Amino acid sequence: MTKKELLQKANELPLAPGVYLMMDKMGKVIYVGKAKKLRNRVSQYFQENSSHNEKTRRMVSCVDHFDTIFVSSEFEALILENSLIKQHQPHYNILLKDDKGYPFVRFAGGAYPRFTMVSKPAEDGARYFGPFGGRSETRAAIDAVCEAFKLPTCTHSFPRDIGKERPCLNHHMNRCDGWCRGEPGEEEYQNRMEQACQLLSGRYRQLTRTLREEMEQEAQTLHFERAALLRDRMRAIEVLGKRQKVIAGICADTDVWGLHRGASRCGYAVLHVEDGSVTGRETDLFTAPQDETESAMLSAVLSQYYLNKAVLPHEILLPYETEEIDELAAVLAARAGRKVTIHVPQRGEKAELLSMAQRNAREDVERVTTAQERESRTLARLAEMLSLPSVPTRMESYDISNTGASDIVASMVVYAGAKPQKSAYRRFKMKTVTEHPDDYASMDEVLTRRLQRYLDGDEKFTPLPDVMLIDGGATHAQVAERVTHAMGLPLPIFGMVKDDRHRTRALITAQGREIDLHADPAVFALIGQIQEETHRFAITFHHESHSRSAVKSPLDDVPGIGKARKAVLLKSFRSMKAICEADAEALARVLPRDAADAVYQHFHKEDEKT
Repeated sequence: MTKKELLQKANELPLAPGVYLMMDKMGKVIYVGKAKKLRNRVSQYFQENSSHNEKTRRMVSCVDHFDTIFVSSEFEALILENSLIKQHQPHYNILLKDDKGYPFVRFAGGAYPRFTMVSKPAEDGARYFGPFGGRSETRAAIDAVCEAFKLPTCTHSFPRDIGKERPCLNHHMNRCDGWCRGEPGEEEYQNRMEQACQLLSGRYRQLTRTLREEMEQEAQTLHFERAALLRDRMRAIEVLGKRQKVIAGICADTDVWGLHRGASRCGYAVLHVEDGSVTGRETDLFTAPQDETESAMLSAVLSQYYLNKAVLPHEILLPYETEEIDELAAVLAARAGRKVTIHVPQRGEKAELLSMAQRNAREDVERVTTAQERESRTLARLAEMLSLPSVPTRMESYDISNTGASDIVASMVVYAGAKPQKSAYRRFKMKTVTEHPDDYASMDEVLTRRLQRYLDGDEKFTPLPDVMLIDGGATHAQVAERVTHAMGLPLPIFGMVKDDRHRTRALITAQGREIDLHADPAVFALIGQIQEETHRFAITFHHESHSRSAVKSPLDDVPGIGKARKAVLLKSFRSMKAICEADAEALARVLPRDAADAVYQHFHKEDEKT
């Protein structure tokens, strides 16, 4: 559809809340958004005088058609937008990592149920808690909760195994109440499991308050042993509530957000606070256009972060105002079954916590992006030194290795940016250069075969590199340039010139123009690393090939003679000379007739011709 047709379609939309999906010519969803009034919002994209930022202009230029989904409220639009972003992963939306890498705790119910760790929730009627930060944290959370309530962590299945064996070491260490004895009974087990679920759900204060009331009631009725048990359990839960390292984010009642935009990446930090104390931290990185406002970034990140979580805080502190604070608070309150407060503090202790969160986000982004920025600068400088039209994203380097005229091999090493892409490495064994070593002819063969595989559509040799680096001087570069031009695939080609210490000191064109690398230490180090990696890969392949040749036997070329029959022949005749001189009858005494004839004919071909 043309832009005019898209605008006409947008103007026909109603003034109702909903979600819109922008799609390209292939039908792929490239952007998902929501609006209070769909007509006004969607039509803005296709108006001639709209002042869009760069990201929006690029997105609109790719739109071929769009679709809309109407909902009854902004509340539903927010939830649906988040769900569609997770489903389609649109290119022009700010995207966080999904929860597939974060495990959950599953509680299935039934008689003597257990907690188990799963990768993601399922529609199976079970209760799920999480997601947690990682598998070790999840396992630790299960162990800590079971220890606090003295629940079993062994492999026994109840009630099947009750009374079959003596209690295990956990019971003697006071970590388990020995449910395998049959006491306490199933009712008490179910009661403790329900309390454990409350703790995993974040209802830490409610649980301790309930246990305190039970303890006081037992003490009043002079059941002091029972009261002491409840007291110990309550203390264990209080300690557990503070062990944020073990159960990240479960017991936090306040989340404090920090957001920072770096040169190439953006990141957030969430501090989990319980009773005024910071008990945990979560950070993550994402990409966003440079002209995207901090408020828009935070709005996109918040909904993706919270709408998939099973446990929600009571309060969320933000560094900026966003357009959807009220809608998000209503959605989270509906999910949590209680009020969730979201606001932007301006002064006091909460504002100081915000500053701490902002500093955490900034430090995490700078720590990660410093290396990326350094790499980007090195590649940009290399492109400038070599007069390349753009920063190279794929570089290929070639080297020849041989021992005299035997086992001539070549290596192709691939760098994606400034990092080796080992899955794309390739090795070649010469097919035409076999009489005597010829590095120029070998390079001609290697590049011809490599480019022909590309022309034949071989995915293992796709795409072409942005630059080729040849181990050698100007003559090697001339050979490579001649091959690429002959095949109609001209590429930037440079030879790697070495110094007395066999280190690459410069790059050289086929015309003999040298480019000194010492002017930029980072570029010098990168090219040196590529040259060493190419040489290492070639030498390794050559050694492997030469080792195979060294142990090759004349019997390897005889049809029907495998490892077992070769061993029988050598054991019977003691040497290869004796095998070669043996007649057919002698060979037939240790081998089947057809195999003996094959061996005899292989070593007596010239005799038969004579």
